[in-house]
Amino acid sequence: MKKRIITIERQYGSGGSIIGKLVADRLAIPCYNRQILEMTAQKCGLPLESLENAEEKVPTSFLYSLLLASNVNKSYEDNLPLSDKVFIMESDIIRNLAKQEESFVLVGRCGNYILENEGCFRVFIYGNKEKRIKRAIEDYGISPEKAETFLRKSDKRRETFYNSNSGRVWHDKEQYELCLNSSELGDELCADIIVDTFKKLNSLK
Repeated sequence: MKKRIITIERQYGSGGSIIGKLVADRLAIPCYNRQILEMTAQKCGLPLESLENAEEKVPTSFLYSLLLASNVNKSYEDNLPLSDKVFIMESDIIRNLAKQEESFVLVGRCGNYILENEGCFRVFIYGNKEKRIKRAIEDYGISPEKAETFLRKSDKRRETFYNSNSGRVWHDKEQYELCLNSSELGDELCADIIVDTFKKLNSLK
């Protein structure tokens, strides 16, 4: 299957969002990250801030998410907490984008799980803890006293979100075609490797 969509899961402070944008720019395709949450807020008519908080909470049930992602009876969805509903709405938006767009980059949001039947090139970006902390302080404005704790909690939140919604293990390398250490390679080289590999994979299809 042609790998027309690039999905990127990433540790906090690894620069995955930056790398995703670099890749999209070099391939001249869209990059979706926070835009998915903005589309969800517009769709359901709720403030973006309330959805951000809900998105970070642990879903109540992988089974519910699995069933509802398959368009099960809406009465089930009505009884779910907002965190589960957000994931279901985001999944629907992401699948619709896959139908409408020829190719794009998707950062986070269980993209490789949601779009596994759409021809995904699955990437995981990680990094050394010290360098991720340094990025959090210098680039994201996190205070030095709180940076390590914030990094640990952010990683745990992303891992829990992914594992709970997909029933899989976030950092299991078998889920990805490419795993890159951005602390050692740098953002630009990571983007180059992703673009080059993506092009070569597609040329073989």
